[in-house]
Amino acid sequence: MKARITVTLKPSVLDPQGKAIEGALGSLGFAGVGSVRQGKVFDIELSGSDRAAAETQLKAMSEKLLANTVVENYRVEILDNHA
Repeated sequence: MKARITVTLKPSVLDPQGKAIEGALGSLGFAGVGSVRQGKVFDIELSGSDRAAAETQLKAMSEKLLANTVVENYRVEILDNHA
């Protein structure tokens, strides 16, 4: 089973890297970019086919290691259900 965990800063947290990217895009001539927020994406392959168990496991991974839940949000997606 393939899954994706996307981790982003909470909206209330300052994102200096996103601001730098926003400025660089403007300098490169990309007009109309109002705001950029950066994040991380983890693509994970799990054995088994129990979708509910996989989601539980992926949420635990996110909360224990992949995301700092004080300043970051995360989203878990199951991409397919083929072991």
